[in-house]
Amino acid sequence: MDSAIKVVVVDDHPLFRSGVVRTLEEEDGIEVVAEGASAEEALDLVARHVPTVALLDISMPGNGISAAKRIAETHPGVRIAMLTVSENDQDVMKALEVGAIGYVLKGVGAGDLVGMIRGVAQGESYVSPSLAARLLVAMKSAKAAPSTRSALASLTEREEQILRLVANGLSNKEVGRELDLQEKTVKHHMTSILQKLHARNRVEAAVIARENWGG
Repeated sequence: MDSAIKVVVVDDHPLFRSGVVRTLEEEDGIEVVAEGASAEEALDLVARHVPTVALLDISMPGNGISAAKRIAETHPGVRIAMLTVSENDQDVMKALEVGAIGYVLKGVGAGDLVGMIRGVAQGESYVSPSLAARLLVAMKSAKAAPSTRSALASLTEREEQILRLVANGLSNKEVGRELDLQEKTVKHHMTSILQKLHARNRVEAAVIARENWGG
């Protein structure tokens, strides 16, 4: 099934990992191509299988966030999602900073987990709802930045178009196709958007946009 979403699952708790694998394999269009238990295995499995999505625990030998960083650097086309018990704001922010676009808590239901995997595979950002509001508060209190609304108002028309598409889950490449722009041009605009919004990554920028523009 060439169009299947290929997933690598890495978690050092065998029983939990087996449950996740079983949940995903019961779904049409999702194929678990490998599973592992450490950051080192995560890097090896991603290099060997180049999956659509790498689903990583944070608290495993070698540290999941470190693995996410290396994967983002060496295989930028692989979508990274963290599945963890950690509700620590610093863990969330660090994971997003290094390249994860999904962050879901281990208490998540099977349907929500599958939905998150499908969304992340399409480049959509996802943070567990219970963490999203706290994440926004942490972002707002992290620095004395200009008001969010005035920062959004400072965006050019093109930057606003791009941010609205990013907030809807589109990747830079998809935004480029939508607006007939080269991907490197979209990246240039995104750099400007992040600076104006004092956002550290595109997930933060998307959260800010959705909070203020809705959708």
